[in-house]
Amino acid sequence: MFRRCCRRLCAVERAVEEFDAVVIGGGPAGLATAIRLKQLANGREDFRVALVEKGSEIGAHTLSGACIETHALDELLPGWKEMDHPIKQHVVSDEFHFLTEKSHYKSPWLPPLIHNEHNYIVSLGAVCKFLGERAAEAGVEIFPGFAAAAPVISDDGKTLEGVQLHDMGINKKGVKTEQYEPGMIFKAKQTIFAEGSRGSCTKKLERHFKLRGPNNFQTYALGIKEVWEVPKEKHLPGHIIHTAGWPLTAPGHENTYGGSFLYHFGDGLISTGFVTGLDYSNPYIRPYMEMQKWKTHPFIAEMFKGGKPLYYGARTLVEGGYTSIPKLHFPGGVLVGDCAGFLNMPKIKGTHTAMKSGMLAAESLYEHVFTKENVAGVDCKQYYDAFRGSWLHDELYQVRNCRQAFTKNFYFGCAYTGLTATILKGREPWTWHHHKPDHECLKPAAESKEIEYPKPDNVLTFDLLTNHSRSGTAHNADQPSHLKILNYEQAHTVNLNVYAGPEGRYCPAQVYEFVDNGKGGKKLVTNPQNCLHCKACDIKDPRQNIDWHTPEGSGGPNYNASM
Repeated sequence: MFRRCCRRLCAVERAVEEFDAVVIGGGPAGLATAIRLKQLANGREDFRVALVEKGSEIGAHTLSGACIETHALDELLPGWKEMDHPIKQHVVSDEFHFLTEKSHYKSPWLPPLIHNEHNYIVSLGAVCKFLGERAAEAGVEIFPGFAAAAPVISDDGKTLEGVQLHDMGINKKGVKTEQYEPGMIFKAKQTIFAEGSRGSCTKKLERHFKLRGPNNFQTYALGIKEVWEVPKEKHLPGHIIHTAGWPLTAPGHENTYGGSFLYHFGDGLISTGFVTGLDYSNPYIRPYMEMQKWKTHPFIAEMFKGGKPLYYGARTLVEGGYTSIPKLHFPGGVLVGDCAGFLNMPKIKGTHTAMKSGMLAAESLYEHVFTKENVAGVDCKQYYDAFRGSWLHDELYQVRNCRQAFTKNFYFGCAYTGLTATILKGREPWTWHHHKPDHECLKPAAESKEIEYPKPDNVLTFDLLTNHSRSGTAHNADQPSHLKILNYEQAHTVNLNVYAGPEGRYCPAQVYEFVDNGKGGKKLVTNPQNCLHCKACDIKDPRQNIDWHTPEGSGGPNYNASM
């Protein structure tokens, strides 16, 4: 039921809706959490579960390769294969190639970690729509187009009470318009955060509840993705190719981590992407242009010959693995999925791990909170115990040192990952920490080599804004910027003068530009309406001078079901 209230520190009267559980985020982790909670409730109509999704619909903001394992899905929905589902394309063949500038070398052997036998090539957005339908059938109350703006903390600061949704109808000057509607407060006994990589509410919770300790930071990569339609004679349904090496081995990259994928699926479609580790040191690196350059390699270009690009998108990936997982629980809530860091980097997979984390959270909360205590604000420590006792823990623990090995040297990383996959299997007696947060890795521009990128030919390679038009991105233009520059002077004295304006290079949506100020210098201009919600700026800014917030609900990319 609704009631009216006045929150502290805020003169705005807000409607409040109360639930047993509120899930923030409609990706695989959030949907699995919500479905599992309703399964455990077994038809209890008084047990209310809400799911809040900032995209215009379930799947609109979901972007991945995606080649998925169905381990967790088999557990969640044992009969899913008999349902009307979008998981159609079996993997039929796997290849791994190392690229030099002009040649390529096919690996005669694939480590078990990247074998994709029994896996499927899918549109993860379509899978999420399928899961959203199952959630609605189970009785989950789904709220697409609503963004969670901030956690709601108790007056004594000790407990999470729920979330406040984003206000609507405030113009870019910060003035309330006639369309103003204050964001509601969704209160819950437990709030489950499944915001994905670098969630804005999760950041606040990590600080408030001190969920991260020393050396427990996350490390990220930026993935650029395109979907192409190619001629039938070039299409090999179920075929997968991964590559490493060039162009990230070219001069100026200094051991930059990354690689690519090509997944053949659907009716003549290739899902392709290029991933660049955000711990790179050269401020002249442009992850978007690394992908365009990669496509010019003779081996790669041939696959796209006669084809056309259909869709574009970008997102960040959590790559830190086991050693970057924060404390998962706090009074009144838990973290699941990518916002907690449950991606298996060597496998290049995170859907099954995200879903399993949500299922473990749901089972722990239902048994130890909703069945036993059934009061608000419980710190569900049993969730971590459940994680420790699961196959999810074992899978991530086994590869806990792999990403760190690549930081030492690319070839050492390959050798160590192969050794771990085949012999050690996580039994090594050491655990390495990551060397430093991504934003601390940039070198000054004066110490770095400028990198040449190909001029777009509009056939194989494209300028950023042309590709961006294929993402379906749209925001209400008359709203305050959701990208908060904390200190504009620092953007010039540090970012521009020391690092040559790296935000204009790492952003895959041309949100940030240094333009002529009319006085012989440069000024920073932002285009928040372009934002793809990847949050690379929040991650990579060298002084953490950019704070990414959610914009009004429904804003952002609207990825096609084939993405």
